[in-house]
Amino acid sequence: MLIVVDLASGLVWRRLVNHFSTKADPSFVPIVEGETLMVRPTSGLPQPFAVPADGIALSADGTTLHYCPLSSRHLFSVPTALVRDRSLADSKVGAAVVDLGEKGASDGLEADAQGHIYAGDYKHDGIRRRLPDGTWVTIVHDPRVLWPDTLSVGPDGWLYFTANQLERGADFHSGHDLRQKPYTLFRVKIGGSPVALK
Repeated sequence: MLIVVDLASGLVWRRLVNHFSTKADPSFVPIVEGETLMVRPTSGLPQPFAVPADGIALSADGTTLHYCPLSSRHLFSVPTALVRDRSLADSKVGAAVVDLGEKGASDGLEADAQGHIYAGDYKHDGIRRRLPDGTWVTIVHDPRVLWPDTLSVGPDGWLYFTANQLERGADFHSGHDLRQKPYTLFRVKIGGSPVALK
């Protein structure tokens, strides 16, 4: 589900509760650093990596919300006017959801004022950009980019992102934390500018 907050009133409500677009894809099997990523407790059997809606980004004009479950390869969108309207039934909002197709296995999402969407590609150690025509292109591919997340377009024309090494965390390795410091903040020149809603 998505949580909507009205900053002016402080009201909070839920949208797309139990909608397929906000839930983890049960057929999703992520391969990261050559291994199937599963939650591996210190005792008991490994469990699938199943995380619902996580990535989120607003279009440049603020009319479209883009989002994705972490455990999915699909990008979805919904009109923000419907998400904001508390009088609408959730089923009506759900009927307006658009599946924008595959984007790869990603965590963070971001958008720029030029109409591009950016997604971390944790399977391929990179960052991908969705062009306004729907085409995806890889703009970063580097073995140091381990689980890219927390994407942010700066006013200087650079896209900033972290490599948080999530796949090496203790939850995935029977309690053994395999992450290696120092953690890294990267940037790549994109020539775009941040979304600035008024």
